[in-house]
Amino acid sequence: MTYPLTGSSQESEFSRHESCPSCGSSDALARYTDGHAYCFSCGYYQHADGEQQSTITNVMILGTPVRLSKRGLSEEICRKYRIHKDGDVLRFHYYDNTGQICGAKVKSLDKTFHWEGKNVDHQLFGQNLFPDKGTRLTIYEGEIDAASGYAAMPTWPHVSLPDGAQSAKKALQRAMPFLQGYEEIVLFFDNDDPGRKAAEECAQLLPPGKVKIARMEKYKDASDALQSNDAECIRRAVWDAKTYRPDGIIDAKTLLDDLTTPEEPCAYEFPFQGLQNKLRGIRYGELTTITAGSGIGKSSFCRDLATHLLNQGERVGYVALEESNRRTALGLMSSATNQSLHIGEHDRATLTKAYQDSIANWNLFLFDGFGSFDPDVIYNRIEYLATGLEVRVVFLDHLSILLSGLDGDERRMLDITMTRLRSLVERTGIALFLVSHLRRTSNDTNHEEGARVTLGQLRGSASIAQLSDSVIALERDQQSGPERNGTTVRVLKNRYSGDVGVACQLSYDLSTCRFTEYEIEEEFDPVTDF
Repeated sequence: MTYPLTGSSQESEFSRHESCPSCGSSDALARYTDGHAYCFSCGYYQHADGEQQSTITNVMILGTPVRLSKRGLSEEICRKYRIHKDGDVLRFHYYDNTGQICGAKVKSLDKTFHWEGKNVDHQLFGQNLFPDKGTRLTIYEGEIDAASGYAAMPTWPHVSLPDGAQSAKKALQRAMPFLQGYEEIVLFFDNDDPGRKAAEECAQLLPPGKVKIARMEKYKDASDALQSNDAECIRRAVWDAKTYRPDGIIDAKTLLDDLTTPEEPCAYEFPFQGLQNKLRGIRYGELTTITAGSGIGKSSFCRDLATHLLNQGERVGYVALEESNRRTALGLMSSATNQSLHIGEHDRATLTKAYQDSIANWNLFLFDGFGSFDPDVIYNRIEYLATGLEVRVVFLDHLSILLSGLDGDERRMLDITMTRLRSLVERTGIALFLVSHLRRTSNDTNHEEGARVTLGQLRGSASIAQLSDSVIALERDQQSGPERNGTTVRVLKNRYSGDVGVACQLSYDLSTCRFTEYEIEEEFDPVTDF
């Protein structure tokens, strides 16, 4: 058997297996008749002249595309999908995000599989062939099924899972940015118990109404249908696929066990006792708005909350639209280590030590898109954080700059944005902390001088207050001398218990970047205090 080398007109033949000097594998290194060698385990490559190269960009493209008559697949389709026959095996080639072949899944006659190279970017099979957005995408369990679907419906995108039903959910979580570009996703998994179970699990990853599940009663999968020369059955299964709707209506008489089973009152407690007493903790599935005047400390407050959660092992997404990831990371490190690392310059040893004591131990995910305020992108990235990376708490700072990417009436855009964010929270079950600005006061004292905050002062629309589960306001007089670092924390809305009003007072230390809670001093009332 002759094997063409990738990117070369040279040909050589496989000679023997050897141990790999790079990864230590006993037999993954293949030696060829011209003297070159390649390790299918780690990608180590050795030129024919003995010169060594630790890795190569492309794996070897072995075998050739031929007509698979038994499967009903033409040579043209096999060439399109890079399905190659190599002796007694089939090789299904996978690509990375740059369009280079990075690995091959090999199927033997006894239907066992192994990998040569690696699916480094976790792409679906065939993903490289189709655009990042479109009307309908059909996903199959196996590579042959995807090619069979394409044979039946060649004008539509057809892809497959890299490792079958057993890892379907994880595969689609990793491919979420690709899936989000399509209006409709059809899951065409095998007609057996594992396939049906995997389809149900995967359908729950995407918004209700977007996913359809295809079924065939007559055949196990699309390949079986094509082998029986029944391409029409494949087409009908896709066109007639039923929209997945999660169960949502229950008989209240069945709730006794659920009602009498104790549950945790909250996921986490707030780091400030006064706020904890009011809101009774941080709960998943709730949207909390944090508001204050300009420069009062909204971002610092959010960083303190995020650090509190990260130190307890929570998976946190932090989407800061008005600052770079460097500044966000330094701000969080400052809060964690009681140092003002985001101010001035610091030596590498200090920053490395702070990094090792904080970010290196956290499950923290940031949004790399400074200057990109397209709301659709932000929504999709938050949904990916929740479904693809299993993040449970997200901070979005801030709402006003998100709206700067929209054209039209600000109030209407705010209503739409808040509705979408509320829906996202309900659908994914995350806890979302949203920063919002205030409109200017109508009196002589503004919020930067300590004016009291009310719900009616939230900038732009009443929907912010209506769709939030709780609203936390920060009040501080920036010009009050020694007291300018004192912040009053006021709960303006509390859907959980209804307990509103002043929660606590905090003092912010610029040198440590931390808030300290202190007891609220009651105001002197000459009418009652004498």
